[in-house]
This record gives sequence, C-alpha cells and structure tokens, in this order.
Amino acid sequence: QVQLVESGGGLVQPGGSLRLSCAASGTIFSINTMDWYRQAPVKGRELVASITSGGTTNYADSVKGRFTISRDNAKNTVYLQMNSLEPEDTAAYYCNADVVVSTRLPSRYYWGQGTQVTVSS
Repeated sequence: QVQLVESGGGLVQPGGSLRLSCAASGTIFSINTMDWYRQAPVKGRELVASITSGGTTNYADSVKGRFTISRDNAKNTVYLQMNSLEPEDTAAYYCNADVVVSTRLPSRYYWGQGTQVTVSS
C-alpha cells in the first residue's frame, strides 16, 4: 500500500508565498512522474506542474514564472514552491504520483488527500 501525504497549505495574502510538500510512503520500488493538481470550487481538477524522475518539469501557463516544482528522490517527496500568489490560485492542491511497487507489476497512480491554499487579503 502506498500513501501520499501533502502539507504546507494555508491562508496567505496576495503576493505571498507558500511551499507545499508531498511525501510518499509504503511499499515503493520507484516513482516515475510526480504531479501537483488543483481544484477550485465549481471547477475541474487541473494540472499545475509535473516533474519526471530525471527532473524534467512542466507547468501550466497560469503558473509559469511563479511556481517551481522539485523533488527529492531519496525521500520520495515532491515540493511546490508558490510565489507571487494570486486570489485565482485559491484551490485544494493534490499530489499525484506514478508509483512502481514491484518490478513484476505495472506502475499505478496514487493521490494524496489534498491541502487547501487560500489567497486572500
């Protein structure tokens, strides 16, 4: 069994910063891509940023230049540094990881429980 636990959300003023963390634990052989998604009220879930095991990153246009995704493979942890936050960034943020639990099984995706980010004055 694999668990993903996010942390670091909270209330921040416009222009402020937050750093989200997501730690994977359990039976893990390796992790391929790790992603951050977000979902605002009455909106669908959208991909914010992704990072491969080799460190290649990809960002949604709305966060380019403001957010930075990184990971520590030794700790099975992915981070999202969010700067210059805007009210439009308010959402529940979810971690997603493509995990290999055994070389004899295909990888599968796991989700965290989410952490709320609220940007408001």
